[in-house]
Amino acid sequence: MIVINFKAYRESFGRSALELAKLAEEVAEKSGIHIAVAVNYLDLPTIAREVRIDVFSQHVDAVEFGSFTGVVNAEMIKEYGAKGSILNHSERRMKLADIDFCITKMKALGLVSIVCTNNISTTRAVAALEPDFVAVEPPELIGSGMAVSKVRPEIVEKSVRAAKEICRKIKVLCGAGITGYEDYVKALELGADGVLLASGIVKAKDRKKALEELVGLR
Repeated sequence: MIVINFKAYRESFGRSALELAKLAEEVAEKSGIHIAVAVNYLDLPTIAREVRIDVFSQHVDAVEFGSFTGVVNAEMIKEYGAKGSILNHSERRMKLADIDFCITKMKALGLVSIVCTNNISTTRAVAALEPDFVAVEPPELIGSGMAVSKVRPEIVEKSVRAAKEICRKIKVLCGAGITGYEDYVKALELGADGVLLASGIVKAKDRKKALEELVGLR
């Protein structure tokens, strides 16, 4: 699985976001690889309606419906077609209790949870909550162009082992610095089930070429 986080880049909102999602769909169909996109709240309804690949939210808040301002809960993203959501990204950290709330709520709604972790001990703690995926991302390597699967392979191996020891069915994504096919393949060799990346695709000069190179079509 490859998950592309659109974040809040200028290159990945509005019309540009839809164009990138359609490119991801095209490359997924050509390669047979499961590619998903994580988009901002405003673009979520349009993109979920326009593409056949999985569309995720970048975050959900640990709240029910009620007197809250400026929050988005799991029911809302489901209503607009999301497959699930990323939780606890290093740029949007959450308390463990809130992660637990969101995972439980999303399971009840049939949504997929991808919980980001930054080290082995955090991976172990999150795995005990039984999300669908954990995504291991040392924050110092995010956006660096230095893939964690290459420069810190032991983190990937040990995180995969730690997660599986706690919950055998959990899947592990490798994130931070992933940019190309070699990074992707190395992550799989280390035991990961896929990768989570952002700028390597979103900010590429030729995004179609970058996507094709990532999955080995070039």
